[in-house]
Amino acid sequence: MPRRRRASAALGMTSGLRRRLFVLLLVPLLLLAMVNAWFDYRAAGSVAGQQDQRLLGLLPLLADSIIGEGKTEGAPPVMLLAPPIEEFLLRRSSAYAVCDLDGTMLRGDAWLCDFAPTSAEPEFHSEEESGATWRIVRQREPTVIGEVVVVLADGSDPRQQWARSILIKVMLPNLVLLTIAAFAMRWAVERALKPLLDLREAVESRSPRDLSSLDESASPEEVRPLVHSLNRLFELVNAQAESQRRFVADAAHQLRTPLAGLQAQVEAWAQAANALPGGDRTVRLAADEVTKLRNATRRTSQLANQLLALSRADAAMHAQPMQPVDLKSLAEDILQQHLDAAAAKHIDLGLDAGPAQVNGHEWLLREALSNLVDNAVKYTPARGTITIRCGRHNGTGFLEVEDDGPGVAAAERHNVLQRFYRVQGTQGEGNGLGLAIADEIARLHHGRLALGPGSDGRGLKVTLSMPG
Repeated sequence: MPRRRRASAALGMTSGLRRRLFVLLLVPLLLLAMVNAWFDYRAAGSVAGQQDQRLLGLLPLLADSIIGEGKTEGAPPVMLLAPPIEEFLLRRSSAYAVCDLDGTMLRGDAWLCDFAPTSAEPEFHSEEESGATWRIVRQREPTVIGEVVVVLADGSDPRQQWARSILIKVMLPNLVLLTIAAFAMRWAVERALKPLLDLREAVESRSPRDLSSLDESASPEEVRPLVHSLNRLFELVNAQAESQRRFVADAAHQLRTPLAGLQAQVEAWAQAANALPGGDRTVRLAADEVTKLRNATRRTSQLANQLLALSRADAAMHAQPMQPVDLKSLAEDILQQHLDAAAAKHIDLGLDAGPAQVNGHEWLLREALSNLVDNAVKYTPARGTITIRCGRHNGTGFLEVEDDGPGVAAAERHNVLQRFYRVQGTQGEGNGLGLAIADEIARLHHGRLALGPGSDGRGLKVTLSMPG
């Protein structure tokens, strides 16, 4: 679980860096798109201003195009359009009108004669007509038939065209540009961050006991100080761990010899005390005390041996290569070693062995299986049953020990794999290291130690599975 949290934190940090890079790259593009739209509008406004001046310049020519009154009363005035006016009116989005001061249309389009200017100054405005936006200019002009109102209308006002087609001309190109830029930046950011992501994966995929140095040359120049600091930290932690391993190994090794001598002496005292006549109460008390001393000596000797096994398991990962191990032969040897202890408690110790071979350290697997069987013998009541199994299942080799003892509650199965942990109220001798050693050896072999109930829900079944 802690490793999963570290992975989530590293992923969050990398994702945050990726988001920051995207924002820092996309925000300037968005600002440029907005500035571009503003300049487009300013350019359209400038063109529109030029258009207004052009329309204003054509008004006198339109007025001069009136050359006389109609031949009959109420007939429209006679007009001879000047070439610039003809050229303007040839466009599809153009219109004109000649109106009297009352707003009556004399020539042109009637919808342009809505009102007359109140002064002699030209009047500009925009108007919607027939689904188009027109830029219209009106002005009073003196002509041969008197003062009239001349009107010109242009349906190609750049400002209105820009406002109407902003999605196509501005927004859509900018959106396409930003989308392409986002994909390009994502690819670029992924490529730029790949060495950092590879470094994260290299650290996350490591075993907690793998403290070897990272390759600094494989990292970008900006990340090398971080890799150098990590390597220095790995060296310090490795040195400290190695010092602790040496201390435990040396202490356990030094304790073995005096403990072995003490145990032999106490065993002899216990045999002598048990051989004395039992009538004297003092003799019985002495025999009981010697028996307690013998049991304490046995536990201390076993603790020293288990500590030494743990230390050797820690060192084996880097020191020795794995070799093929015959699990069936191993299980048979362990059975022979524990037959006497099982027989003393009238326990039926059996073997169900199938052919299986895995790559590993034979002496460590022997230590793991021996601890499992020793635990089963200790905690299985008299006249119980213990079965040692080995074989292959779904391409995986396994060692298994099943008993019909008190078992371990489901809530405690994770805890009993910790060093020196014992379930409260457990009877019998033990240091809380047997299952911890087996779990350590399983992980060393890239396998796992699984605890579950025995047959019919009784007892405990411990399975050590390893890749074959």
